[in-house]
Amino acid sequence: MAEKLNILLCEDDENLGMLLREYLNAKGYAADLCPDGEEGYRAFLTNKYDLCVFDVMMPRKDGFTLAQEIRQTNTEIPIIFLTAKTLKEDVLEGFKLGADDYLTKPFSMEELTFRIEAILRRVHGKKSKEVSTYKLGRFTFDAQKQLLVIDGRQTKLTTKESELLALLCAHANEILQRDFALKTIWVDDNYFNARSMDVYITKLRKHLKEDDSVEIINIHGKGYKLIIPTEE
Repeated sequence: MAEKLNILLCEDDENLGMLLREYLNAKGYAADLCPDGEEGYRAFLTNKYDLCVFDVMMPRKDGFTLAQEIRQTNTEIPIIFLTAKTLKEDVLEGFKLGADDYLTKPFSMEELTFRIEAILRRVHGKKSKEVSTYKLGRFTFDAQKQLLVIDGRQTKLTTKESELLALLCAHANEILQRDFALKTIWVDDNYFNARSMDVYITKLRKHLKEDDSVEIINIHGKGYKLIIPTEE
């Protein structure tokens, strides 16, 4: 029997929190419930988790701040935000902090477990990719270690940055179809995920700007193309 996956759940609405925890337990996950971000951070430092589900609006420390602190020690753990707000700015803010997904309240329990399963499938599936090192002009990119190296300097990428760059590398000098990238990495090609992908493309451009021969260009109406020098 497979080991239970541990989920860190931070939700200040006591009734909803207990409901979520019971539902996740019934679905075979082990879930720890914390009522605020402070307690959530302590729990994160003490225990080992496979995935985090954070409410955005929490007392003592909100979900965004908590995610930011966690990302400083762990760039890989998947994070899902729960929010009562439908403001696009909030959603984009969450993605900039390295969120993997976003659910707006009220949501169905089935939808939450569907998103969790999709993320875990992606994370576990990613570990078995064959090619993991790419040469991009003066850069070397190790997708497995999520490292981008130029002239001996290393940049540690987040999981999402790394997945997107690996996909671009696999289609280097060809068009990477936008909807294909969205479905591969974000599972769903909805508006928020499409905006999130734009944010990550901008981040990757910043990481790659030290080599003029490497660039990510927009192909209008189709997607993106990673331009790299071809070996003579």
